[in-house]
Amino acid sequence: MALTDTFVKQVKHTGKPAGDRYADGGNMYLLVKAAGKYWRQDYTHADKRKTLALGTYPEVSLLKARQRREKARELLADGIDPSAAKQEGKANQRAASANTFEVVAREWLDKTKNDRMASTHGKVTTWLEKDVFPFIGRMPISTMGPRDVLGALRHMEGRGVLDSVQRVKQICGQVFRYAVASGSAERDVTQDLKGALAKHAAENFAAITEPKHAGELMRSIFAYNGHPYTVAALKLSPLVFVRPGELRTAEWVEVDLEAAEWRIPGSKMKMKVDHLVPLSTQAVDVLRGMQPLTGHGKYVFPGLRTGERPMSENTINGALRAMGYAQEVHSAHGFRAMARTIMDEVLNQRVDLIEHQLAHKVKDTNGNAYNRTAHLPARKVMMQLWADYLDKLRIGAEVIQLRTATV
Repeated sequence: MALTDTFVKQVKHTGKPAGDRYADGGNMYLLVKAAGKYWRQDYTHADKRKTLALGTYPEVSLLKARQRREKARELLADGIDPSAAKQEGKANQRAASANTFEVVAREWLDKTKNDRMASTHGKVTTWLEKDVFPFIGRMPISTMGPRDVLGALRHMEGRGVLDSVQRVKQICGQVFRYAVASGSAERDVTQDLKGALAKHAAENFAAITEPKHAGELMRSIFAYNGHPYTVAALKLSPLVFVRPGELRTAEWVEVDLEAAEWRIPGSKMKMKVDHLVPLSTQAVDVLRGMQPLTGHGKYVFPGLRTGERPMSENTINGALRAMGYAQEVHSAHGFRAMARTIMDEVLNQRVDLIEHQLAHKVKDTNGNAYNRTAHLPARKVMMQLWADYLDKLRIGAEVIQLRTATV
């Protein structure tokens, strides 16, 4: 006779040491002991008699116990031992609990740290620790869905940091793809978030692009009375117009003053491709002036507190602010736009040479990307022409307005 909820609730232990058994059908029974009530199911697998534990009452109700009984019978019909399947399920659950999003993300961070600049690695780590781990860090990555990730990103949206939200979404996607490759997840669930986040309207870096104002900027730089490292970095910035992170992490081993070349390894570049910067005579003079100060160390522009680290990412922008150039007028990154615009619109230099010198993706007529030494003689001429023109602007000898406005 089948059991009822009322009976299961009211039945008491009769004192038998082995407990009392009450059958429900399908080899399932309720085992009542002094310590509690237990659901059990006897079965035969591979000619061996076994007993499967289905749970404890009242945590597992009569209905739930029957459902587990039927699941066990289905496994037996497929030739699977339900006890072994149960143990495997527990093992998988333990593995899933161990492989939380944070555990996998930190493993990914460690495995890929050499692919990023130190400053970028620190920024990515901070994003994860501040904006992701507190919300989804403890979740097993194998059980996560797109809504879990979206929940964490919504907190960032609420703070208005829309540009960072998109970047963090990409980082989470990289973590999931790493988890897929390592067997901790089935798929990258962030692919389902396309269109779910507010888009950030990209802003151009503030830059002075009029020759007249560029001349004023150059005069301000040469008149700036700051730390020698900062002054040198300011003077070199418009001459080489690399990205600020590439300038401040420049190492002496990368610079060949005799050949007048600066070879930046791909590990430091945004596009991860080696980049060669021809140095004008003015740029070489700036670097020769730095040699007695920092040539004994690793970095051309070391930090002011310790030579073991490069110059702070805020140093050049801070100097520009001190010189009276507000953030919306000109930035450290703005030297790139200044060179790009004036060399094209005033000096009539080839756009492909300018773009290549900016380390942008440039392809030849066959669709192949230029290597770092492509058109080197022409680029050397262009860089010297640019440096000479900046000198003319600085002393006021030549000011030609742009033919067209460029933003």
